[in-house]
Amino acid sequence: MQVLVRDNNVDQALKVLKKKMQREGIFRELKLRGSYEKPSEKRVREKAEAVRRARKLARKQAIREGLIAGPKPKPKKFGAPRRPV
Repeated sequence: MQVLVRDNNVDQALKVLKKKMQREGIFRELKLRGSYEKPSEKRVREKAEAVRRARKLARKQAIREGLIAGPKPKPKKFGAPRRPV
């Protein structure tokens, strides 16, 4: 995984790196490997994850087909204008 540091802004690069790692699931993997997980616990966890994925997929498909309402749009925030880079 590679992150570019622009204008010696290490804090921004670190933020980008953490976000990439979060998306890849590295933190979750580290937490799981931190201690031993019994095979029965692993089966239960994987089954729960599969159910969660299936429900999410069914919910998204139902929204696409118009069977249920989608999420409400978030209100726009009007703050100070962003500075040009």
